[in-house]
Amino acid sequence: MFSEPAPSRSATPAAPRRGAVVTYVGDTERRPDEHERVTLEHLGRRVAALLAYDYLGPYAAASPRDRPLFFVPRDTLTSDEARALGVRGREDLLGGIVPHRVAASKLVMRPLVAEDARTPPGWRHVFTPRMARVALPGHSTFCHDDAWRAGRALLPLGRVRLKPGDGVGGHGQCVVDDEPALAAALAGYTPDDVARHGLVVEMDLADAVTYSIGQIRLGGRCASYCGRQRTTRDHAAREAYGGSELCVVRGGYAELLALALPMPARLAVMQVREFDAALHAVLPGLEVSRDNYDVIQGTDAAGRPRSGVLEQSWRVGGASPAELAALEAFDAAPHARVVRAATVERYGADAPPPGATVHYRGHDPRVGPLVKFTTVECDEHASRILHDPR
Repeated sequence: MFSEPAPSRSATPAAPRRGAVVTYVGDTERRPDEHERVTLEHLGRRVAALLAYDYLGPYAAASPRDRPLFFVPRDTLTSDEARALGVRGREDLLGGIVPHRVAASKLVMRPLVAEDARTPPGWRHVFTPRMARVALPGHSTFCHDDAWRAGRALLPLGRVRLKPGDGVGGHGQCVVDDEPALAAALAGYTPDDVARHGLVVEMDLADAVTYSIGQIRLGGRCASYCGRQRTTRDHAAREAYGGSELCVVRGGYAELLALALPMPARLAVMQVREFDAALHAVLPGLEVSRDNYDVIQGTDAAGRPRSGVLEQSWRVGGASPAELAALEAFDAAPHARVVRAATVERYGADAPPPGATVHYRGHDPRVGPLVKFTTVECDEHASRILHDPR
């Protein structure tokens, strides 16, 4: 008689380990401030909860590779960076992947001033007439001579704004209204900085309102939004980003346009949808799970109304905590169609309101006391925040 052998413990394959989320700063010139680092880690934990993954913290070369890694990078990744990290596409990160570094900057949003304009290595001419129809008039430049040509061409239309290609939060920008002021402003940018980072030269609008429009895709979810930014004053009395208030809908731009949006907001969403489609058509290798576009509306020097796509972001930004809060709200209320989500940044030690999710509260060594928090609520009439965006 033969006895049945005891079952082997190794006969049943082990269940695969669930994925893990890591944050990633990379080898960049600008190290994150404390509040940026803490906020990025906060976003990583929330992304992990939404994906039902573990959170491992900042990425290191020794991070375990026995399970899928999902990245929350501070900056847009290049294709080479993504490949080195094992990021296959937008399903592996919250942010974006671009074929070359310059494509992640403001410079992709404007054409060159002329065919003979100077360009950096890796530059591709991606700006098309389709994009020009919905973009704010302006040019991307990489030397003082081209910036001068661009400024002189735009000055007959009114004031001109100069923006460093690597600028964050409006720092380094200036507005000029004549050629002497243009020459003086250009002298403030070093040739090396302009060559390395570029300089955007664009039309400046009066009585301007800026809309924030974007999408987020995470773990099979998709949400789209239209909102507005707040400005505040930092401890040096300089104008600074103060947060974003968003009307977020479950789904894509079609679902967003199905809401009762005021006409200016509707125009802004339509311009972004057109620009985004045109850009993806001419920029192979662009992979995006989170995008945010600014659309500016105002009047030119002749008093004519203008509306145009201003700049883009394919990385986590100031509105990202509100975007994640919206996804969390949709998960908690499966029948909800629209939510109102907001991020707030306050310089000082003010206490956040009851019920807010705090993602930073402390004394940043560089910027001083700062509090950053998020609020969210299901609100079928959230689009009313767009009726008076000033």
